[in-house]
Amino acid sequence: MKNKKIGILTSGGDCGGLNAAVRSIFYRAKNKYNMDVFGIQDGTAGLMKKPVAAIRLNHKIFGGYLLRQGGTFLGSTNKGNPFKFPTTDGKFADKSKEIIEGYHSMNLDGLIIIGGDGSMQILKKLAKEGNMKIVAIPKTIDNDVGATESSIGFHTAVDVATQALDNLQSTAASHRRSMILEVMGRDAGHIALNAGIAGGADVILIPEINYSIMGIIKKLNSMKKQDIQHSLIVVAEAVKKENGARVLHKYIDGEQRLGGIGDYIAKELMKKTDVECRVTTLGHVQRGAPPTASDRILASAFGVYAVDLINQKKFDRMVAWRDRRVVDVPIEEGIRTYKNVERKDSLVETALSLDIYLGDNV
Repeated sequence: MKNKKIGILTSGGDCGGLNAAVRSIFYRAKNKYNMDVFGIQDGTAGLMKKPVAAIRLNHKIFGGYLLRQGGTFLGSTNKGNPFKFPTTDGKFADKSKEIIEGYHSMNLDGLIIIGGDGSMQILKKLAKEGNMKIVAIPKTIDNDVGATESSIGFHTAVDVATQALDNLQSTAASHRRSMILEVMGRDAGHIALNAGIAGGADVILIPEINYSIMGIIKKLNSMKKQDIQHSLIVVAEAVKKENGARVLHKYIDGEQRLGGIGDYIAKELMKKTDVECRVTTLGHVQRGAPPTASDRILASAFGVYAVDLINQKKFDRMVAWRDRRVVDVPIEEGIRTYKNVERKDSLVETALSLDIYLGDNV
């Protein structure tokens, strides 16, 4: 009897825990079901190549430090929607057929995709159009996939941000400054909120809750009355200016990306007070850090379950973490149920109880 053959690809932004997930998938597939496992390189871009850019995985590959390494050794891409792929002449082309052809050329019995809601949406559409058998594992440092309590990469990003706050506290106290830490968070403020609580922040700004510069100043002034002359401020990159404008950097490749809200907050505070501010922007440090124990464990559990779904021929499913165990839901549910921070969230109440400024009228 011919061995089953499965593929794995990592899509979208990298994060801590991806290699742990690939490792887990391989061990479960090979040791339990004697499947042949292929890692597709550079996400969907690898499927476009002829022949497909893929490597056959073996035990030796995972005998070293991959479990401990951040990022993804398979490579990934978060550029170029295959249904509207940018071409060299500045136009767009539909490359979806090339991906579908690449998938079928491998004669796979199933493909495990590890990605966020954007990647899952694209691959679900590809699967429907091209009769591709897929199972999804959620990964996102933003932790905004609502169908799961945790996604791969979130705990690592929070841990990095918390360590940064730990390091900034001593220098803030030494110079009596306000240290502003800008963290990632494209649409949701989970990283800022969690790290801010864990790292003892005095102000946490997230895109879901409105703030004012005067509100921050009022908080800092109340601290001064208690003879606390330094402070820690955490701000998610998606937070807007007071006038509602987004803060974007324009890069030489023409892309506009979030970033710079920390500098805006610092300038406004120093214009209106005698507070001395310094800004630290973590950026991709949160993505590339070695995965925490929590992310390694979650990724491993997700990988095992995803392989079991393929063996059971249960496709178009996403694995999820609920009530301290792994379950599966339709991929559509993972895409549809976006999760941002809400006022009723217990961590919002926790932050307020710790006298952390989150915004006005909270």
